[in-house]
Amino acid sequence: MANFPKNIGKRLSIEETSLSYGELYTILTNKTAKGRKGTIIAMVAGTKAETVIAIIEKITLKQRTLVTVITLDMAGNMGLIAKKCFPNATRVTDRFHVQKLALEALQEIRIKYRW
Repeated sequence: MANFPKNIGKRLSIEETSLSYGELYTILTNKTAKGRKGTIIAMVAGTKAETVIAIIEKITLKQRTLVTVITLDMAGNMGLIAKKCFPNATRVTDRFHVQKLALEALQEIRIKYRW
């Protein structure tokens, strides 16, 4: 049985990361904890939506419905996880991915007009 914090917080972040040997993990964090105890809510091996949803759904629905904001990247599976597990939360695309997308578009335009 998974041990989740008693209070998962109202502002969460969900991110996929590679730790070693290319293994992917999905990490759910409480943004309000700011790196202190209780920051990591869940760490799931893999990024498949079904797998991650099954783990996160072990957190009580009462706690999950209290989440108001969840920050995520633009991956479709992360959006599906957020939508299914945190129905009342507003989904916000993280700043890093928005900036990256904008810079790539700007670079494309710059190269096109350079030639």
